[in-house]
Amino acid sequence: MVSNVNGNGQRTKQIDDWQGELATKNLKEVIEWACQRFKGHLAFASSLGAEDQVITHALAEISPEVRVFTLDTGRLFPETYELIERTETRYKIRIEVYSPGSEEVEPMVREHGINLFYKSVELRKLCCSVRKLQPLKRALQGVDAWICGLRKDQAVTRQETKVIEWDTQNNLPKISPLWNWTEKEVWEYIKTHAIPYNSLHDKGFLSIGCSCCTRAVSPGEDIRAGRWWWERPDHKECGLHSRGDKLASDPVSPVGSTIKHSLP
Repeated sequence: MVSNVNGNGQRTKQIDDWQGELATKNLKEVIEWACQRFKGHLAFASSLGAEDQVITHALAEISPEVRVFTLDTGRLFPETYELIERTETRYKIRIEVYSPGSEEVEPMVREHGINLFYKSVELRKLCCSVRKLQPLKRALQGVDAWICGLRKDQAVTRQETKVIEWDTQNNLPKISPLWNWTEKEVWEYIKTHAIPYNSLHDKGFLSIGCSCCTRAVSPGEDIRAGRWWWERPDHKECGLHSRGDKLASDPVSPVGSTIKHSLP
């Protein structure tokens, strides 16, 4: 565990040292290292995306006792819920599901409306905070480090992703075993190992989140172009992997009918 009592300087040096140690390791080696270093206090946050399914497969082979959890915002696609069950059956694991509390969701909806996320970046961030960030904090209680499926080439907001970083929001290390993988490598691995994946991927959905905030993408579009498509690319993060950037309020772009037809 990297404790705050060591001070920011020592903590930064420890993370830097680990980055150097892990930079040349492959998926299996990074996971083995994490399981040994944080044994009994490691968790994997899965959104059931393609990258996360690759990591789930690797964990099942290397260390199936590691906790796997997902965040159910209450607005996911039916296909995502179905994939949870298929994944549990395939790997004989139980995926822990964390949901937002009604005491936070209901006041938010009463004040701002059920589809508040279309009104501004600030309100979209509020919705993501209530439905994702708060459940994540509960899921990470008692954890010394967590694994996620970030990759550098997923979006402009993720180009600085490292194999291990300090998560300033949750105050612990965050490990990204696929940090330097390409989308092609992810799908080759999925096909080689017959890994279950979300059927929406076959319908043009490259990155899948809530049904109200995700659309299919056209050939040539960015991987995350279908997420919060009415916002600028540099705003497209829910806050789970924030680097501390402050986003200003940004009115909804005039996409009109596009949003209307995409409502659940």
